[in-house]
Amino acid sequence: MLPATVNARPPEAAASIAGAYAAHQARTNRGNTAYTQAAKTFLDRFPHVQDWAERPLNERLSASQSLRPFLTFLILTRRLQPGYDYLLGRKFSSIWRDLGGTALEDDLTRFVAAAREQGYSERVSSAMASQIVLRLLVGSGRPLNDLTPSDFDDLALAGAARQQRTGVSWRHYQDTTPGAWQVLFHLGILPGPASSTHRLPTTDRLVSVPEPLRDALVRYLNRKTVTCVPSTISGLTTRLAHFGRIVTAQGPTLSSLADLDRCRHIEPYLIAVSREVNSKTGLSLSKAEQARRIQAIANFLSEITEWGWPDAPPRRLLFRSDIPRLPRPLPRYLPPDADRALTEQLARSDTRLAADALLLQRACGLRIGELLDLEMDCVHEVPGNGSWLKVPLGKFDTERMVPLDDDTLDLLDRISSTRSAGRPLPNPRTGRPADFLFTHHGHRLGQNAVRGELARAGEAAGLGKLTPHQLRHTYATALVNAGVSLQALMALLGHVSAQMSLR
Repeated sequence: MLPATVNARPPEAAASIAGAYAAHQARTNRGNTAYTQAAKTFLDRFPHVQDWAERPLNERLSASQSLRPFLTFLILTRRLQPGYDYLLGRKFSSIWRDLGGTALEDDLTRFVAAAREQGYSERVSSAMASQIVLRLLVGSGRPLNDLTPSDFDDLALAGAARQQRTGVSWRHYQDTTPGAWQVLFHLGILPGPASSTHRLPTTDRLVSVPEPLRDALVRYLNRKTVTCVPSTISGLTTRLAHFGRIVTAQGPTLSSLADLDRCRHIEPYLIAVSREVNSKTGLSLSKAEQARRIQAIANFLSEITEWGWPDAPPRRLLFRSDIPRLPRPLPRYLPPDADRALTEQLARSDTRLAADALLLQRACGLRIGELLDLEMDCVHEVPGNGSWLKVPLGKFDTERMVPLDDDTLDLLDRISSTRSAGRPLPNPRTGRPADFLFTHHGHRLGQNAVRGELARAGEAAGLGKLTPHQLRHTYATALVNAGVSLQALMALLGHVSAQMSLR
């Protein structure tokens, strides 16, 4: 059904439309006799231009090159609403040349300006506007301020339908959708921020696991949503799906989890995990990932037994000895020369926000999670005792204060000027809105961006592979070398025992 904005538009005389199109051609300096004749033929056939939208999709998409400029004019002036199927099947390569003086110009210009304020480049801002926002404005028939999450849902459904119908991916639209959503959120148009990840529903991700095992895995994952965050559920889904595929390939379809057997199912699974290849790198899974996969299955089987599920295995199938042992060396601190070389590389970085995040981590000894949880009001002035950084709830649910010197205060000022401004974002711990210190393109800065910048800087400095936690150990080592007491070190690092600090 078409929105009321289109249905309520009074019919406009063909002559009036032709005159407006002629003025548009003159303004854009893109008219010719072929374009004019194509428009006349169209109006003769469809004096009520919206009737054209009822024609079959293949007919709409097969419009001639001479007619397409007129269709674009009708769309941009809100005289024609062709449907999402057409909007996703049609390229609008000259949209910015045709936009001037049309009904959509102000909304798209406003969106691009807001995207630029969030730190997006001009190219990306224009892409989000033309690929997503234009189609939402036209497809919904509403102005920018009236767009809703359901409009994004309608666009996504149309994109999925197009991909199923034609086999042509709509990935380039999906890639720009979260950014467009986030800009509209910071404009105060959408009620909440975009999801940082876009995952298929659990049932879809487990579709390769035969029944009835799939049903049991889905029930377990639904139960875990009570106590686990979405990212944890996503990881569990990946590992359980792998387990389900392996054990059901070993013989007759399992009729129940109670039929799981150590020799026929679990041991082949353990061998399969040891030989599994990382789909991104093409290399064998790390020992840590192997351990995580096996531990996830051990927890699954243990918990359904504790919960009294009738189809739980009658005896224990996985043991501590099945989990690969991991080397546990502590991240080594950086010697002074390496510390200086890394600092110099970070100071010269073009990826300013991520580099400054690492410099702040080094200056204050923060864990990476604590670093990215910092809020704009994290600096506190203590009368007579200078400035201090309030570190939010961290690994042990404790807060602490870290003293700041002038250089670190200057660094914090630079971060405040580099971050993208906008509306507060939900705190993952509490759900309350928080004005985070590290925001980029309207989103919270992610760990992957910080780790990627550290990898680049470490390589450039000739230091090889580094981890963010090494910066925390470097901070602690510098304090010890400066004569800081064990009790003070514990307080600054947020350790709950002397043994942690001594290690």
